[in-house]
Amino acid sequence: MSATLDYEAVLADFDPVIGLEVHVELSTATKMFCGCPTVFGGEPNSQVCPVCLGLPGALPVVNQEAVERAIRIGLALNCSIAANCRFARKNYFYPDMPKNFQTSQYDEPIAYEGYLDVELDDGSTYRVQIERAHMEEDAGKLTHVGTSGRIHGADYSLADYNRAGIPLIEIVTKPLTGAGAKAPQVARAYVSALRDLMRALDVSDARMEQGSLRCDANVSLRPRAGDDPAGEQQLAVPLGTRTETKNVNSLRSVERAVTYEMTRQAAVLAGGERVVQETRHWHEDSGTTTSGRPKSDADDYRYFPEPDLAPIAPSAQRIEELRATLPEDPAQRRKRLQDQWGYTDLEMRDVVGSGALDVIDATVQAGATPGGARRWWVGELARRANAAGVELTGLGVGPVQIAQLDAMVREGRLNDSMARQVLDGVLAGEGDPQAVADARGLQLVSDDSALTQAVQAVIAANPDVADKIRAGKVQAAGALIGQVMKQMKGQADAAKVRTLILAELQVEG
Repeated sequence: MSATLDYEAVLADFDPVIGLEVHVELSTATKMFCGCPTVFGGEPNSQVCPVCLGLPGALPVVNQEAVERAIRIGLALNCSIAANCRFARKNYFYPDMPKNFQTSQYDEPIAYEGYLDVELDDGSTYRVQIERAHMEEDAGKLTHVGTSGRIHGADYSLADYNRAGIPLIEIVTKPLTGAGAKAPQVARAYVSALRDLMRALDVSDARMEQGSLRCDANVSLRPRAGDDPAGEQQLAVPLGTRTETKNVNSLRSVERAVTYEMTRQAAVLAGGERVVQETRHWHEDSGTTTSGRPKSDADDYRYFPEPDLAPIAPSAQRIEELRATLPEDPAQRRKRLQDQWGYTDLEMRDVVGSGALDVIDATVQAGATPGGARRWWVGELARRANAAGVELTGLGVGPVQIAQLDAMVREGRLNDSMARQVLDGVLAGEGDPQAVADARGLQLVSDDSALTQAVQAVIAANPDVADKIRAGKVQAAGALIGQVMKQMKGQADAAKVRTLILAELQVEG
């Protein structure tokens, strides 16, 4: 393991500069230059054709939907959209790209010069300057079989070309300076904001665990210019040598990878050595990076215009039509909904962290209270989703059904225990909540006389507990409530039972 320097010591001597390259797989039905499907998880090499395999004589055709999604991404990132741009061949040996070059964009990206404002944990905002967002195709996937899981030391490698040719948008930031100690947090917040934006645009599922959104984190250090409140002296200090940590696939790992590279590079520089410009591999288990290969510059890729594809020239009218389809900014939407729903900051963080924002919004729109919708989706349904290992939307129950369930509890038809039984039936395919409750005979007893008889019987059977309650130990009523609920087979409102018990004992609650 490489030597590292304490984080505070890093910040005392060095100024971190980061750059982030985020690859987003577009969720189009077909690939970038052919008609092969893009479904995740297909049998290896079952979604390929002569074009994406690079066979001689096969000619590519641009996916119009992918181009328009790229334009929408550029617009959402406040970029300028090129009136005319073209594809290029990026040449170097790809073990997972059979034609030995990647069709990408080089000097003429479709979107350029943009920005994205991201909110940090302390509520401050950092503006991430976007250099470009360009179109390209993904490579295939190699599985290195052996003890290491990497090509070095592998017994053999398996190639799956299903992913080769899937549309990608690579979003490249300018060097991000001035973040100081917050640089790792800026990296995480930016990738998180991008993921939210891609989902809001409905251009990608942005699932980092499946590789449909992945981040390459560039990190360099330069000496601090001393006391420089305005940062003007620091801007004059040349950038340091950067490393690129490839394919980081979680928000937590983005932050950890940047932090680790800062501490590793600082130790190298403090030891009088030079940082090597290279790509590095991220190891989730140890939280460290290891050397990959020397980092190539643009000249090494021998870019030249793709001769088999015509330039892309979107009309100004079409660009404006696509601009009109942009959704509300995700950060602004979260603030608006939080205000409408009256959630605390902690409650909203739980909602966003659990991925429940959209389903709660839909549930509230279907008639549920904000509190009820949050309680169901972040509580009971999140627990069931975690146990089943699925997303909330994969449980088999939707916002309308949860709104109905919430209403039945709110109106006094069901208590929480009965509502969970109804949910069991809904998930089992027995129908909507009303039908399940009717079929299972689930309904709170509304007859006060029946409840009063049960309360009187339980009090008579437990005089010692009744005396404790009369003596002021009101919390002892819980034991009596449980017995009444048992007699009523759970079909009673516990709060109402408590009220009846205290009234019967002439005790104020």
